[in-house]
Amino acid sequence: MFLVTGATGTVGREVVAELLRLGLPVRALTRDPARADLPEGVEVVAGDVAEPSTLGPALDGVTAAHLINFAGDGYAPLETGAEIVAMAGRAGVRRVTVLGGRAEGTLEQALADSDIEWTLLNPVEFMANTLQWWAASVRAEGAVREPFGDRVSSLVHEADIGAVAATVLAKGGYAGRTLVLTGPEAITTAEKVRTLGAAIGRDVRFVELGEDEARAMWRGHGMTDDLIGFLLDALGNTPIEGRTVSPAVEEVTGRPARPFAQWAAENAAAFRPDPSC
Repeated sequence: MFLVTGATGTVGREVVAELLRLGLPVRALTRDPARADLPEGVEVVAGDVAEPSTLGPALDGVTAAHLINFAGDGYAPLETGAEIVAMAGRAGVRRVTVLGGRAEGTLEQALADSDIEWTLLNPVEFMANTLQWWAASVRAEGAVREPFGDRVSSLVHEADIGAVAATVLAKGGYAGRTLVLTGPEAITTAEKVRTLGAAIGRDVRFVELGEDEARAMWRGHGMTDDLIGFLLDALGNTPIEGRTVSPAVEEVTGRPARPFAQWAAENAAAFRPDPSC
């Protein structure tokens, strides 16, 4: 049995899908099974990684698990890592992957001290973030407004993250490693806008904002000053890992990482205006 925590999230759903594609039995952990909307054949169980007392039934009979290291909708750092690892060890879990693994996390530290085979997965910018940030403005006015048009990102397809996690869980071979997961190319924000426009068959304007303009726009969207500061730093000072292509996806899965053009084509409908409007 393969357990997927965070199973209804952007990456969790892809891990579930890939494990099913491999013909493996999947158990999905979610705080609200009634709203999970997962494929037929998945065993959906209630539980919360922030409350280890709820995890007993989910871990029963599990040999490998995909774990998240954050809690709740606010993505707060997980504080219950030691309890989770102890329970997993007693249940017979032999191998885990950790999404967004960081050496100082309670979960990662507990795994390092355990007999469980672990692999940390560190994806860079998700291609799926484009939906959250750009879809509304592209639908409404055919435009993207952001600072730092020449920012370079090696953004990764969420399905590739899921494929790596599932392959590692199923086959092993990456014990004790941290895998940085990227797409096959590093592209600028302006290039990303052009690629999206080609996918939806519509010219999409890129309006490059100054930092003060970006602050004002994001405040208008209800963002806090702390979040705005984080975004400006992340976009304006993308770390080298976020703009360098890693071979990890192909190394693990045996096929090249998906480019942004493929993601844009798959999700084009979400960026096109509603013809009924």
